Amino acid sequence: MNVIARPADPKKLIRGATGDWEVVIGLEIHAQVNSRSKLFSGASTEFGGEPNSHVSLVDAAMPGMLPVINEECVKQAVRTGLGLKARINLKSVFDRKNYFYPDLPQGYQISQYKSPVVGEGEVTVDLPNGEAIKVGIERLHLEQDAGKSLHDQHPTMSFVDLNRAGVALMEIVSKPDLRSAEEAKAYVTKLRSILRYLGTCDGDMEKGNLRADVNVSVRRPGEPLGTRCEIKNVNSIRFIGQAIEHEARRQIGILEDGGAIEQETRLFDPGKGETRSMRSKEEAHDYRYFPDPDLLPLEFSPAFVEALKADLPELPDAFKARFMSHGLSSYDADVLVAERVRAEYFEGMLKAGAEPKAAANWLINEYLGRIDQGKGQAQQPELPTVTGPSGATGSTRPTVQVGPTGPAVNSAIVQLASSGEISGPSAKELLEIIIQIGPAADLGDIRIVIEHRQMKQERDLSKIEKVVDDIIGKNPDKVEQARSNPKLIGWFVGQVMKASGGKANPQVVNELLKRKLGV
Repeated sequence: MNVIARPADPKKLIRGATGDWEVVIGLEIHAQVNSRSKLFSGASTEFGGEPNSHVSLVDAAMPGMLPVINEECVKQAVRTGLGLKARINLKSVFDRKNYFYPDLPQGYQISQYKSPVVGEGEVTVDLPNGEAIKVGIERLHLEQDAGKSLHDQHPTMSFVDLNRAGVALMEIVSKPDLRSAEEAKAYVTKLRSILRYLGTCDGDMEKGNLRADVNVSVRRPGEPLGTRCEIKNVNSIRFIGQAIEHEARRQIGILEDGGAIEQETRLFDPGKGETRSMRSKEEAHDYRYFPDPDLLPLEFSPAFVEALKADLPELPDAFKARFMSHGLSSYDADVLVAERVRAEYFEGMLKAGAEPKAAANWLINEYLGRIDQGKGQAQQPELPTVTGPSGATGSTRPTVQVGPTGPAVNSAIVQLASSGEISGPSAKELLEIIIQIGPAADLGDIRIVIEHRQMKQERDLSKIEKVVDDIIGKNPDKVEQARSNPKLIGWFVGQVMKASGGKANPQVVNELLKRKLGV
């Protein structure tokens, strides 16, 4: 795939002391493969075990132990490649990448170099400003993760935990197509979302299951690529942005002072918000790659790939296109497709009859906001007493666990509010109670709560008209003011709603007042 070079965008240039600079960014994403066992052994990949409790003889590099490929890890890599619209290589080779770290017992890492399992692909990234960019994928290859060195357990020694050693990683290498920290953050967010939709990586950056090596260089607009520096193992999207901003400024400062950028590996210090040198950057020949003699080339048929392709789930872009066809904005669609469960929940609301725009507004602004903020965890609200099948009475719910409600229930609340059967404030109050009831809440609970709390809006015209006439009769001075200034009708609406206990339908009230006041 040939990626057309992007012209420099003036809005994304960085102003230096001597003129404008363009930052060029490429990312190497290390994504831990969703698999119960490691890439070449049967040891568990479960997070959080006691140190060195998930280590096989292969992981510990005991003499004579040979690796055996985990087929599921290969399938996960192919699924990911298909999700990235990438070329799947029917033949790939595992290589030994030689370097000596205390948490790499073999003294080499089994990886892929010249012949990866996945070739070139691309990801479409929608930016917050409405711009869409295409980021080229150079390759995706499988490799082993290393263990973890612990330096804070003993005053004079470092300990090594090999639980992570041998866990399968997908290294997803982008082309240098990113031109700002914001683009890089949006790309990682999109890539993480794709992996989670596919089920090939859980994307948990706090656990290190997805982390990035960030390659940054700067140049004058239109000039050749500059010397890059690699920032290792950044495990937060926010930190990725901060690392790029600092590193670009650091390099610009050196170049404008007449210096030269040295190719090196750096670390990002979140506390100080800066990068610092770790070591000079190795080249491929420094690792002395050669095919692993213990592993045959990996080969599979086109039918194998097609079978995996046929079983792929729908991905974020397809959901987004469909949601926007319902009239949703790009922003709202992006919020809804950020997580697969969220997108499917929204579709569940639509299938239950909710109007798309009303459902999206409710889901984003009301329901998700309450769940995200942990609302509904306060004291259990009073629930009505109902008669059970046997005639016994009791609370509809004993002490219950707070949890998300089903899409059909949220859809019903939206439809009740849209139809005017309950008011907007009542709908929000109803939601709070339903959240308290928890996952077991159903449509019957909605009706019970509405009746118990007397939430139904009064739609009887004669009853509302009586209240309207009473308010008008008591406020003749306000009536004259409203006739000369129609905006004052809002005061009358408020008084009628207050007098009716909030049960009068505001639309009916408004129409009655306009007719009776002659405005």
